[in-house]
Amino acid sequence: MNAGQAGHRERTALLMKRAAYAAVLTALILIAAKLSAWAYTGSVSILTTLVDSLLDAGASLLNLLAISHALTPADNEHRFGHGKAEGLAALAQSAFITGSAIFLVLEAGQRLADPHEVSNTGIGIGVMVFSILMTFALTRYQNYVVKQTGSVAIQADALHYFGDIVVNLSVIISLLIGHYFDMPWVDPAFALAISFYILTYAWSIFKKALDMLMDRELLDDEREKIETLILNHAEVLGVHDLRTRVSGPNLFIQFHLELDGHISLAHSYAIAEEVDQKICMLYPHAEIIVLQEPYGIEVRKAIRRQNNNGQGGKEK
Repeated sequence: MNAGQAGHRERTALLMKRAAYAAVLTALILIAAKLSAWAYTGSVSILTTLVDSLLDAGASLLNLLAISHALTPADNEHRFGHGKAEGLAALAQSAFITGSAIFLVLEAGQRLADPHEVSNTGIGIGVMVFSILMTFALTRYQNYVVKQTGSVAIQADALHYFGDIVVNLSVIISLLIGHYFDMPWVDPAFALAISFYILTYAWSIFKKALDMLMDRELLDDEREKIETLILNHAEVLGVHDLRTRVSGPNLFIQFHLELDGHISLAHSYAIAEEVDQKICMLYPHAEIIVLQEPYGIEVRKAIRRQNNNGQGGKEK
């Protein structure tokens, strides 16, 4: 690993930890504010956001622990590092969010059957506006960190907190409608809609976490971009068996580089190093494994396999 990569990883670790700490602090502040608002208003919509913030705090704390573990350098027992701890944290987040949504569905259903008038709506609206401003500031910072680091755990957190903004806006609307139009059933109806909305976020987080844990390949356009970078080198004659996977803040890229079979081993190594540096310019957090081999060897292997299969078929 060169000095540039080491510096990038240190900055990545710092940004991810700061984002995780910011999420925990924001969730704790919003819990205190929403608890007061719910005590004054009795609104089930505000209760949904309170429960959501409680789970935000738990999930963000889990995120912080997982990120700290994911950023631990590779050791003898974990040669590829601990990056998948991020995927496990995101998976746990999806479970937390799903549990909160189910609880809120039950609570909203009960309140729909027996609607209660919401009191002190002004306090509730004020707290929701405060929550929106706090959450908006947090998501802006989280999105910045995601662009810089590609962290799936921070992305999961940012996605959920962005959903909170929509939820808080809907609570304000429900409080206004319920207060000015004397429609107490609007509050639990909005809470029910919010619960199903939260479930969609749980699914998206679950899918992203599963992709990481199952070593899903990069998107096709990203793979094509890597192949183009490799083949742009004047002395590279071909590339095959390109494999990619993401593990926390790390991206692993592996491929076979096809070169002129008459060049020296030292020269083939120099070419591989040049290709490595080009890829690292585009993906500074990547760890690259390159296998150099003579051009055309794959074709010869395929012909040999075909001939062997043909001979086996004749023997039968």
